[in-house]
Amino acid sequence: MYQLLVQLANDPSPSPLPGLKPGLTQDMVTPGLLGFLATAFIVIIMAFLIVDMVRRIRRVRYRGELAEAAEQESAEQEGSGAQADVDPQADDGENGPRAAR
Repeated sequence: MYQLLVQLANDPSPSPLPGLKPGLTQDMVTPGLLGFLATAFIVIIMAFLIVDMVRRIRRVRYRGELAEAAEQESAEQEGSGAQADVDPQADDGENGPRAAR
């Protein structure tokens, strides 16, 4: 096994052909200006889409935080309103504090 690895390492790699295969031109194997422009267009569009997506996600997250804060605030107000109905001074004796009427 070791000898095979040494032999493969010492063998020179085949050199590429000096030119194109017969019947091919440079225009047939390269994307050219049109390929470059199409790729550049896709890259620019993707950059705009990513920026727009990040903006929308941030907006949704912010609206969710606002809704959550408003929900907490309304729950706190309801909780404090329920506590205000109970009169701590009123005591009917055995049953503990009673609600003020």
